[in-house]
Amino acid sequence: MGYVAVSGGQEAIGQVEELLRLLRSGGDSPPLEVNQIKEQQRLAVDRVMGEGSLYSPTIAALALKQSEGDSFEASLLVRAYRATQVRKYYSRTVDTSRMRIIRRISAAFQDVPGGQILGPTRDYTQRLLDFSLLEDERTAVRDFLERIDRVPAKEKMPDAFPKVIDLLRKEGLLAEAGPDSGRLVDITRESLVFPCPRSAKLQSLARAETGAMIALAYSSIRGYGDIHPYLGELRVGHVPVYIDPAGEDAPVCAGWVLVTEAEVIAQYAEGEKGENPRFTLGYGLCFGHNELKAIAMAILDRSTRSRAPDQAPAEDEEFVLYHTDGIESSGFVAHWKLPHYVTFQSAMDRLRKTQRLKEGSEDAGAV
Repeated sequence: MGYVAVSGGQEAIGQVEELLRLLRSGGDSPPLEVNQIKEQQRLAVDRVMGEGSLYSPTIAALALKQSEGDSFEASLLVRAYRATQVRKYYSRTVDTSRMRIIRRISAAFQDVPGGQILGPTRDYTQRLLDFSLLEDERTAVRDFLERIDRVPAKEKMPDAFPKVIDLLRKEGLLAEAGPDSGRLVDITRESLVFPCPRSAKLQSLARAETGAMIALAYSSIRGYGDIHPYLGELRVGHVPVYIDPAGEDAPVCAGWVLVTEAEVIAQYAEGEKGENPRFTLGYGLCFGHNELKAIAMAILDRSTRSRAPDQAPAEDEEFVLYHTDGIESSGFVAHWKLPHYVTFQSAMDRLRKTQRLKEGSEDAGAV
């Protein structure tokens, strides 16, 4: 078997890095500032924070700038940086009922306590290109912001809103997910073991790749599974995070984190003997403003609890968790760009030998 050598080495790699820097410079346009990305590309920043598993808008914006907008590469950079940081505390369980709402809707109930809060969304706008953005000038932006500041608030937003799902709980119409193992698993310290505790599954989904989750959730809705969800409540807002520092008698609020939370109501399940059938619930929560990911997460949370004997891909817990991690999947696909000269030469040698054997057997049969 022959071996094909690689030439170039460290000098060639150094030139590659210089070429990347040249292309990222953007020609004649001014350098893109990290603050610009953080403030004007918030949804991209939020997605990278979620998939990178680190809540830091500045770090996520920096990663997007460095990766030229490649969300997979940016998430990888963020997660790699996260691995270098010292873990000082574990936070207490976040109480999302205390969320400072900026958006809150229900597609299952028209009238909900506290009302529907549309917030920032493109759900009700026309999806048409806005060519005025080609000449987006600072003066126009400043005039717009000043005009918004002059609009008086009609009423003060409540500090908290009741959970819509609690309406079903009070009527006994909602089945809970069931007891977990009793121990919260940290997937950054322990490998996934199947069947995995729900705490580990939700952590894995919370940092999974948005597109992969949407694809699998969509497959379940279309019929490759048995989930027909109703959106009980979707929330976007800031939640307080509390820690227990040493020497403190009471928990300390470390800050407020922007999250998206989705609770979907799935088909009802037959109760145990003597119990009534009830709706089932799927839950999703992720960093930042990422509604599709939170909804897909809730659907996958419910679908992976399916007891169907012939499971669809979205109902297979191991399939879902292993194939929705964007860092793992993109890394494995990308590794095919690395040299595989020896193994491919081996495959060619086997193929040539197989062809010779086949030709020899055909010649023998002809005689």
